[in-house]
Amino acid sequence: MVYIKGKQLNTLEDIPGFGQFSEAQRATAVRLLNSRESFFYDSSRQLQFEITYRANIVSSAYALKNSGARFATFQTARANRKFWILTAYGGFLIRPDVTPADAITDIFVNGRKYAFECTTSMMIILYKGLLETIGPTTFNQLFRGLLLWSTEHDEDLQLTAVTSGDSLPGDIRYIQNPEFHPATPQWQGENLIDLGNGMFFGHGIGVGMLGEFIEILNQRRRPGATTSAFLTAQIIRPNFRRMAEYTGHPLRRLLV
Repeated sequence: MVYIKGKQLNTLEDIPGFGQFSEAQRATAVRLLNSRESFFYDSSRQLQFEITYRANIVSSAYALKNSGARFATFQTARANRKFWILTAYGGFLIRPDVTPADAITDIFVNGRKYAFECTTSMMIILYKGLLETIGPTTFNQLFRGLLLWSTEHDEDLQLTAVTSGDSLPGDIRYIQNPEFHPATPQWQGENLIDLGNGMFFGHGIGVGMLGEFIEILNQRRRPGATTSAFLTAQIIRPNFRRMAEYTGHPLRRLLV
């Protein structure tokens, strides 16, 4: 359920500017409207921002899948050194002579020069989705000194966690594999992006339905394991309403 200034919206037609929505934005908006959760906004701009950013997260997940970037542990991570400094713990620290927008974009353009862990991939997708939503000028102002590593993130990304809600396009989910094989600790779980329509993206595995990811993780348990991998209740998502303040563009600029 969606509310703007206390008024419930029931259909796409109730959303200002819905006629400019792309197909992906429409699908995202429908999921918000039909959710069992209640989403409250102070303005139509906040709602427009969330719809746009969520759709851009989904498109960024598909783009990362097709980028050629490989899966790696933190110990074996690699990056294009023209844009990133590889830290001792497997993080990517932006070089001081490049812009954040160019550095993030390079991961998707020259993906074969990169390998990283699945948690890092989630951060990359979130940053790419935000870049596509607010544009390079604002993005570069916000994310100087960008570091990509695990769940570490610039505080301006404002990630939040909920445990009682509907999974929506652009949300991050996690499958836990409690009896993973000790020789392959990287398979103790898998971070996923909800793509909508029952599909998910997980770096190192690809795109599939939830059951397919669980089956793959179950094949990587210790001998004699009896506990199946399972989807945890936690949902990670940006604080969309607060992040809507990052853009001062006219509404039409958000709906391309």
